[in-house]
Amino acid sequence: MNLNKQGVLKHLLNPERFNVSVFDTVDSTNNLLKEIAKEQGKEGTVIIADSQTGGRGRYDRKFYSPKGTGIYMSILLKPRLKAHDSVLITAAASVAVNEAVQKCCGKLTGIKWVNDLFLNGKKVCGILTEGSLNTENGGFNWAVLGIGINVYEPENHFDKEIKDIAGAIEKKKQKDLRNKLCAEIINRFFYYYENLENRGFLESYRKHSVVLGEEITVIKNENNLKATALSIDNDCRLLVRYENGEEEYLSSGEISIKI
Repeated sequence: MNLNKQGVLKHLLNPERFNVSVFDTVDSTNNLLKEIAKEQGKEGTVIIADSQTGGRGRYDRKFYSPKGTGIYMSILLKPRLKAHDSVLITAAASVAVNEAVQKCCGKLTGIKWVNDLFLNGKKVCGILTEGSLNTENGGFNWAVLGIGINVYEPENHFDKEIKDIAGAIEKKKQKDLRNKLCAEIINRFFYYYENLENRGFLESYRKHSVVLGEEITVIKNENNLKATALSIDNDCRLLVRYENGEEEYLSSGEISIKI
């Protein structure tokens, strides 16, 4: 079964709470939803696309979004958070996706701080949170949570520039799977989102981390710094120890690791 609105709604625990739209093709679900947010769109507005022509990840990297194989979804939020706590949204979404994949597919993914999920050493999901900041109170006017998942491998395989790092969750297509996954992710994410302040998702986030205790490379100011990932604190900051013995909490940025 193809991605469709009714297919998603029938699996939602509270379908009346969400305004779900499913498109065949869009430029970017995040871009489309940001325009809706600027027009006072309501929290719980969800845009899902079967394909994207301009899908993006962090640092404006292209997110390969072919038709009929993935989930490209964005959710409009009105978080009561300070801007520096936005990483909690991304982390909660990572746990929601991890749990949804486990329930619907029986597969256990690993979470790479802060926003990628891996399966069998390959990236299968990327998460991007963008927002409009309120300069008066240091919080958000709105935030858009974007989730891109490779559910199946494309018929023509992944593009050569990503074929060594990109993977898919399933080999064979299954009826209604993408609709179920969309709904399960929304259900689980909003459970955590409504309770962000108690950090109930962090235990699972740490448990499924693929970086803790591992040697990593911190990419900082165009420099590659060798380090060991020690722990993740309650603000989802990554504590690292560099080769010279110095330790630092990372609240954002990029790391690399061999998985």
